[in-house]
Order: sequence, then C-alpha cells, then structure tokens
Amino acid sequence: MTIDIRSISDRADLLGESPVWDADSGWLYWVDGFSRFIRRWEPATNTFREWPMPSMVGSVALGQSRSLVVSLADGIHAFDLDTSTLTPLLRPEPSDPLVRFNDGKVDRQGRFLCGSMGIHADPRGTLWRIDSQGRSDSLANGIRISNALCFSPDGRTMYFADSLDRAIRAYTYGGDGVGEPSILVDTSQWHSGPDGATVDDGGCLWVCLIQVGKIARITPAGKLDRIIDAPVDLPSSVAFGGDDMTTLFVTSIKDSGSGRAVSQHPDGGRLFAIDGLGVRGIPEARFGQVAPENRMGNS
Repeated sequence: MTIDIRSISDRADLLGESPVWDADSGWLYWVDGFSRFIRRWEPATNTFREWPMPSMVGSVALGQSRSLVVSLADGIHAFDLDTSTLTPLLRPEPSDPLVRFNDGKVDRQGRFLCGSMGIHADPRGTLWRIDSQGRSDSLANGIRISNALCFSPDGRTMYFADSLDRAIRAYTYGGDGVGEPSILVDTSQWHSGPDGATVDDGGCLWVCLIQVGKIARITPAGKLDRIIDAPVDLPSSVAFGGDDMTTLFVTSIKDSGSGRAVSQHPDGGRLFAIDGLGVRGIPEARFGQVAPENRMGNS
C-alpha cells in the first residue's frame, strides 16, 4: 500500500480546523478559526472561496440546502451561503467571556453537537446539543478543550474528549439518551492529547495526535490499528471525502493565537489530502436531516 500525500490549500491557515466533505456538491469546507474564516475548496475547478466571520470560528457543519451550521465565540449559528447572513441557533446565557465554542459535528439523527472550552484551558466548557427545532440540552460540562467529537457509523456511540485529559471517551448514544462514558483509549501512551477525529465505514476512529505530529486509527474496541506520520507537526482535524470517500483530508495549525500551538514546519497551517489508506469514510449528516441508513455501516 502506497500512501500519497499532497497539499491542497492556496495558503496556510493560522488555525485550520473542522474539515467536512459535502458529498452532494463534492466540496470541502473547513475553518481558519483564528483568522475568522469559513473556507471552501471546489476540487473540480480547484477554486477556493471564503466567508469572514465576526468572531473566532470553532467548527462548521453541513446544513439544509445552501446553508451551514457554524460555532462562533458566542454560540451556534446558521449561515446562509448565498446571503452571508448569520442566524443565531443557540447562545448560552449568561454569556461567559472566558469561554468559546470549539469542536462540533452533526449526529446521525441530524442534531448539531458542539463543545465549548475555556479560552485559557480552564474547565469552563460544556458539550451542547441542538436540533433543527431549536431544542437544546447539555451533555457534559467542566471541559477544558473539547475535541475528537464524532459518531459510530450506526450512530449508537458518541466519541468525545477533553484534550488535556489525554483520553477519548465513548458514550452509548441514541434517541434522547446519552450513557455514562467509558474510556475508549488513553492517548498519553503516544505522548499526545487527542485533537479532531472522524470515523471510517468500518467503525474505526481516526484521530490527530497533535503534540507528536501523527494520526492514529483506533478500533471500536480501543486498540491501535495503525499510526501514520502527519504531513506537518501540528495536525488538527481529519475528514474523509472525495468521490469515493477514500481521501483523508487533514487540517493543520500554523499559530493558534493562544501560544499553545505554533508550528515549526514550513507547511504548517496548510490543508492536505492523504490517499492510499485502503479505507472508506462515511458522508456526514446534515443538520435537521437524519442520515440515510444506506450511508451507515456497522459500529
């Protein structure tokens, strides 16, 4: 098996995060959190577009029609791609200036989950969930840096981490209930906390080990299947995409703005594509839309 790695982006991001492939359009979205942009790559024409945001951007997800869901410093918003307008979906009250929203994903039932974090890595964050009817609830709190949020192919397991705990937790998930977490894997054995993550159609978790510049594949039983070198020293998040869902897209960090992550690599902050891994991903669900069963494998 030969792995092929290529740089995609037209320029480096300061804080590249939250890649998500739109399987309907064949476009890739991601964010430059510190520079306050949502970005898009259209592979067919190698065209890049971007939309400025009013505050730091934590994550982005697919919405209905020509819309996205985006987490900003103050909360979660719907974003209309045609008019560039933001509509608030969730703004926690009272607001906390020492907290911002970070990693987010849509579950297989079409609800958006997003974890907030203390801007100084204090345990002030909350994992929020919101549906398209505006109903919201909190699933966890006391979070310092929320990351690794993703779901098993059948949607019955949620993965989530506080990066500073250096452990990825697995929760039974479905309907309105969320079970007590168990530790799927302790990433301290690889000398790193976990950053962004996704799953493949075999139910394995792909996670960035940001402090050692590697990407690991973890089985649903919590065993290390393989570990590969990332293209740069600070890989931040991953998503499968491409026409056959076999390309792993990797965002990275040049300078997070917090002083905690500054790349020493000349290509730090760029977006990469990795082919030849021999696995296939799963198209992400859209906010407000249940993922079709034929898009899901077994967990």
